[in-house]
Amino acid sequence: MFETAELGRKVSKADYDAQVPEIRTRLLDVQNQLRAAKVPVLIIISGVDGAGKGETANLLHEWMDPRFIETTAFAAPSEEERERPEYWRFWRPLPPKGKIGIFFGSWYTSPIVRRVLGQIKEGALSDQVFRITSLERELVADGMLIIKFWFHLSKSAQEKRLRGLEKDPDTAWRVTEMDWKNFRIYDKFRDVSERVLKATSTGEAPWHIIEASDARYRSLTVGNTLLDLITKRLEAAKAALPPPPKPVKASTSKPASAGVVKSVSAGAVKSAFTILDTVDLAQTIEESKYKKELERLSGKFNLYSRRAKAQGRSTVMLFEGWDAAGKGGLIRRIASALDARDYAIIPIAAPTDEEKARHYLWRFWRHLPRTGRLTVFDRTWYGRVLVERVEGFAKEAEWRRAYSEINDFEAQLVDHGYLLFKFWLHISKEEQLRRFKEREATPFKRFKITDEDWRNREKWDAYEIAANEMVERTSTGHAPWVLLAGNDKKFARIQAFRNICERMKNSLKT
Repeated sequence: MFETAELGRKVSKADYDAQVPEIRTRLLDVQNQLRAAKVPVLIIISGVDGAGKGETANLLHEWMDPRFIETTAFAAPSEEERERPEYWRFWRPLPPKGKIGIFFGSWYTSPIVRRVLGQIKEGALSDQVFRITSLERELVADGMLIIKFWFHLSKSAQEKRLRGLEKDPDTAWRVTEMDWKNFRIYDKFRDVSERVLKATSTGEAPWHIIEASDARYRSLTVGNTLLDLITKRLEAAKAALPPPPKPVKASTSKPASAGVVKSVSAGAVKSAFTILDTVDLAQTIEESKYKKELERLSGKFNLYSRRAKAQGRSTVMLFEGWDAAGKGGLIRRIASALDARDYAIIPIAAPTDEEKARHYLWRFWRHLPRTGRLTVFDRTWYGRVLVERVEGFAKEAEWRRAYSEINDFEAQLVDHGYLLFKFWLHISKEEQLRRFKEREATPFKRFKITDEDWRNREKWDAYEIAANEMVERTSTGHAPWVLLAGNDKKFARIQAFRNICERMKNSLKT
């Protein structure tokens, strides 16, 4: 793959000085267009040591408006980063819509370096490559333009470059012992890098190999490549805009009956028997037994949570279910069994402007707990395949690909050692109606019932279809769904505590 680099290409100073003003002008223009079109751009700068990666990042800040560029240089993971899944550090600085992000180093650095040094085997490298391509495909599908540059130097050119930097007192600090150590295993780096680049140069995010021995040629090539790719992306975004609506003639037909649910997608009809139908909602528990069991299980849960903290195991619990199914009451009981310093509860509402400017999973990545802590999500990333699907906030292509995106996200949590619990609180339609009316009739409960709750109830069948498909497609071996029978709230709480204690007991060291 590196053979595609145009070795030995040079640009004279006169030619460089003649071309730069136009490139800078055009880059500023497309940068403004990106902001207007709300297209996020991620530029990944990678390559051999001494090839000018840092100079290029600085140059792009000089050529464009730095207020709308966010550059992140990834060094060795900090303690805070090591306490969370590996990709947490990459998700946080992803650029929002309309901005450009530059990753100096990226998710490519660690797998390449670790394979060269023999710290991981070929199978582990293949797993990392698969995860990288999955992530990039996910980001591109969400609207991001990913531009990947690999700066290439031959072995002799790299040595010449490092020695030149070392001789100059002003740049000698940039050459480290690690640079020379890597130089001595140049051939290994070249072999592993080439294999990784071939496997990750996809249609969604291809690599651009740039011969970096001549700084002026390197800079002009980067600038022109950016202009070409961003211009094409803007043209594609413009072409994808829907045509202006045509004037609507007055209709003489009768309005649709209230409460009629439109089909969520072609063929979306409720099966005769579904997964949710398997939940025995008639199950109950006596009050006296409930109190004893709740006290006993709360004590066990407290013990296991302290053991998890001591063993450096983080916990994520997520709760979904019907409106008025009892999520709030269950979460309060869980919280009361814990030390307030060791957990966080994240209530998920409609996304903020900051959150809407990024991939829908971004706001959940940023709330992942540190080592030994527990985070409870009241509503979750499953909103993409529930509320956003039913209400039309997500396009069909978006919520359909979300199943695999969610499964991959949860696999990363479990791979990192997180204890992951997923609960769906299930109640009957009749029980929901009873609870809605009770809330309306009870002064201190009226705040719990809103017009939106009644509107959602009218779409019960559509939500049931979505919930069933969600459970079918995202209940995996590493992250199974637990369906709680919630017509009796107290029974559901005991059922949840039993599941939590049993799984923590099996997962933690004794």
